[in-house]
Amino acid sequence: MNEQFFQFLIPATGLISGLIGAYVGLQNRALLAEVRKELAELENRIITRINGTFVRTSECHLREGHLHERLDDMAKELRKRDAGGS
Repeated sequence: MNEQFFQFLIPATGLISGLIGAYVGLQNRALLAEVRKELAELENRIITRINGTFVRTSECHLREGHLHERLDDMAKELRKRDAGGS
């Protein structure tokens, strides 16, 4: 009886150990996939934020350039009027 018990106990222990190992391996893969997904989302948010900042900065420089051009044009017109009226 004791010998028959060990004949089932040893393979059952190996089977249970293998199943636990497979379960832990699958959990690790799932966790790793989740972490990779979160990292990709974070990377996209960071890149979007950086690109948005650079776009806004370049838009500000463009607007500033146009504003300077308008002010220069207005100053030229005022000089012409002052020169013509004098």
